[in-house]
Amino acid sequence: MANEKKKKIETENEDSPKNEAEKAKTKDDSDKPAKKDTSEKEGINELKEQLLFEKDRVLRLSAEFENYKKRKQRELDEFKKFANETVFRQFLTVVDNLERAILSAEEVSEDDGLLEGVKLTYKDIIKLFETFNVKPVEAENKPFDPNFHQAVNQESTDEVPENTVITVLQKGYLLHDRLIRPAMVVVSKKTEKKTEKTKEN
Repeated sequence: MANEKKKKIETENEDSPKNEAEKAKTKDDSDKPAKKDTSEKEGINELKEQLLFEKDRVLRLSAEFENYKKRKQRELDEFKKFANETVFRQFLTVVDNLERAILSAEEVSEDDGLLEGVKLTYKDIIKLFETFNVKPVEAENKPFDPNFHQAVNQESTDEVPENTVITVLQKGYLLHDRLIRPAMVVVSKKTEKKTEKTKEN
């Protein structure tokens, strides 16, 4: 009988709220490591995502900076290439005057020494132009090109095709591939053919 009471008390103790709380606590404790592992994995994944994002951002910034450097280098090269454009524009008038002086002196031919001096000066300036890639525009006997030629007159002729440069009044010049002065030219046009009409009497 005493044994039965003892067993009953043990059974009641096992089913008591205290025991149930202890069991739940034990269960929670056993679940804690699993929850901890999950949160650690989530944290690692977040860090990986952040790292990838930052890496991508750094690569984009690096590419943008390289493009910026290239663009600035191109601008600097362009500036150096055409920095002397204004100076050469002013020189063109000097060259024009020298060419006129040479033509006049050749027609008169009074002072050969003076003529030779002018020719030498002219040649030196042309050499200087060549050194800095200043070149005359090709115009005579070429098809008229409004990008490089400035037509100041037209002449009727059948000797060359229509819209051909037949006379260069003033040379044009290029600095590298940039036009600094167009050539002033006379352009050909077709001769108008007169048709005679037969009149009936």
